[in-house]
Amino acid sequence: MILNSNQIQEIIPHRYPFLMVDRIIELEKGLRAVGEKCVSANEMHFIGHFPGTHVMPGVLIIEALAQVSAVTILSLEENKGRIAYFAGIKNAKFRRKVIPGDTLRLEILIKRFKGLVGIGGGKAFVEDELACEAELMFVLGQ
Repeated sequence: MILNSNQIQEIIPHRYPFLMVDRIIELEKGLRAVGEKCVSANEMHFIGHFPGTHVMPGVLIIEALAQVSAVTILSLEENKGRIAYFAGIKNAKFRRKVIPGDTLRLEILIKRFKGLVGIGGGKAFVEDELACEAELMFVLGQ
């Protein structure tokens, strides 16, 4: 299943400039997803991070992974209309800089989901090089 940005916005509430996923290229509802984020120099955070040496903030890479996680869980019919809230981050590691012109491939695997609480493992790649990895916890709300 492939979702474009309009379809993603039907599932999660994020909007530009804070929508960090351009498309979903693989989706197994409730289990795993792969998304893409095309990093562009005209994004607002590059005005100050860092002038003359643009680097995508690590926290925004984590947010992009979280948004793909949200699409994975909220695409289930029983979760339609809910919001996935960030509940925690464990073992976040940043392996390389992400700069304008890069395309982030955001891979999520839901490891556990019980009741309204879940844990997903996320990895962000630029081409085949690991840029970031983390374990993300979330809770579903209204």
